[in-house]
Amino acid sequence: MCGIIGYLGSHEAAPFLVEALKRLEYRGYDSAGIATIQDGRLDRRRAVGKLVNLSDALVYDPLAGKSGIGHTRWATHGAPTEGNAHPHRAGPVAVVHNGIIENFRELRADLASKGIAHQTETDTETVALLANHHLSEGMSPVDAAAATIARLEGAFALVFLFESDDNLLIAARKGPPLAVGHGDGENYVGSDAIALAPLTDRITYLEEGDMAIVTRQSIEIRDANGSLANRPVKTIRIDNTMVDKGGHKHFMGKEIAEQPRVIGEAIRAYMPDGDTIALPDGGFDFTAVDRLTLVACGTAYYACLTAKYWFEQLARLPVEVDVASEFRYREPPIPARTAALFVSQSGETADTLAALRYCEGKASSILAVVNVAESSIARESDLVLPIHAGVEVGVASTKAFTCQLTVLLILALEAARQRGEISPERLADVLSQLRNLPAVIGNALDTDAFAAHVSNELAEAQDVLFLGRGLMFPIAMEGALKMKEISYIHAEAYASGELKHGPIALIDSHVPVVVMAPRDALYDKTVSNMQEVMARGGKVLLISDSAGIEQAGEVWRSITLPRIDPLLTPILYALPAQLLAYHTAIAKGTDVDQPRNLAKSVTVE
Repeated sequence: MCGIIGYLGSHEAAPFLVEALKRLEYRGYDSAGIATIQDGRLDRRRAVGKLVNLSDALVYDPLAGKSGIGHTRWATHGAPTEGNAHPHRAGPVAVVHNGIIENFRELRADLASKGIAHQTETDTETVALLANHHLSEGMSPVDAAAATIARLEGAFALVFLFESDDNLLIAARKGPPLAVGHGDGENYVGSDAIALAPLTDRITYLEEGDMAIVTRQSIEIRDANGSLANRPVKTIRIDNTMVDKGGHKHFMGKEIAEQPRVIGEAIRAYMPDGDTIALPDGGFDFTAVDRLTLVACGTAYYACLTAKYWFEQLARLPVEVDVASEFRYREPPIPARTAALFVSQSGETADTLAALRYCEGKASSILAVVNVAESSIARESDLVLPIHAGVEVGVASTKAFTCQLTVLLILALEAARQRGEISPERLADVLSQLRNLPAVIGNALDTDAFAAHVSNELAEAQDVLFLGRGLMFPIAMEGALKMKEISYIHAEAYASGELKHGPIALIDSHVPVVVMAPRDALYDKTVSNMQEVMARGGKVLLISDSAGIEQAGEVWRSITLPRIDPLLTPILYALPAQLLAYHTAIAKGTDVDQPRNLAKSVTVE
């Protein structure tokens, strides 16, 4: 959420700022703005809604200047209005901010006692007003920024621009990610590498508590104690084509279609010889732990729920799964010989990162399954397990989810091997089927046209239920999440066996029920529950393999998937759930890639 960009160079800043903000649209936003300095004068343009509105404003009222800052805002304090949009300004200082200033009310009251009034509803304006106040006391811009930052409580990534010096940006990080980019006679600041990719491939990530003093000629980083910090410069390679739609109408459609390729890349990364599992950085000793704690948010949480089945069934390793926002405040005891595993697409999820920090010094090891190898969660973990999904722009996760599942399955298989809970023959058979999984996924994508047809009817529904048992239960939950987050249809998922314990009261002819039931050991029980739905006039959409579809008899609609080893079904069955949500959203005319009120990277509570 909230994208930040800063530029100091020899070219006009506005085009660079707007282009970088376009690359940050995937983070989610409801307003945008930029500020520049020209001939010693600070000015800004802001607009509500999509970036095209800001671009239009700049056509009619251009901004000149070769230094500037930009921002896409996801509203926290105050409605999404032009007045609340960033950059915020107080006299000669402009500020962009990602995060939440928790003590802004106290700071606002203190400023008011000095006769300094607020003009907006935001917490960020307090930062600008405070910095301007320190300037009025005779402080230099650097000292004014440092004094301001010292008074802030909460989570923030900040960039300051001062009218008095068009060769200065000051950036600070406490919580949300922030990076500085190194150029030739120009330097940059950005929320992440994607924003900076067209400008430079040399990036330094700020650590917790860092403040960076950026000019065109230099980048000086001070740590939380004010001492000079020697942060490494990393070479980042992001293919620009990975953040365009590649001929698809939406990023989500492109990313669904990319799953055979990226899942294949993940499998090759962990099975380089095709026959054995090789974990990165020397791997992990699963015989040294007695239990796993899995922590995540949103879609990643459902990946963890799926992994619980795999680790417990395959490796006989007890697993606890928690939503990060609950785990961090419950402060659970962590027994000896417990490994903590954190799953996050961005690697910056605020609650997940806080939960990880709670586990430091308590868990025997900390593992991270992430898509961004240089993220905060990755840098603070003992072992990083990349999912190799590539850049995912659509807010609703698709390829990152199936790559998370793929890596977690491989990890569970390795745990089972080390703990002697799987025979060499069974392991070889599963790995063989895993190698063939990308081809099976490709075949499953052939259901796209029928999913689009069915979705035209789903789009008329007010409610949709998803049912699944065993490994299909978390996938049903993920399917319901996808449906509600991009189509805005109320959707819920239940374990099939729970149907009679309440949810069956919701069944009527107007409520479609999506049943996920591969022909496995639990199939007969799931179909019995499905028959209870049909007996009450429910409209069943059955997703199964050909044998399962045939045995079920007549249903409202069905989607046939290839037959596959039951262990691999969660990865496969995630696809039709994605396609149904995607096409239902298209049928309803919603914003598929940037659904309302949602952000890709949730870097605040």
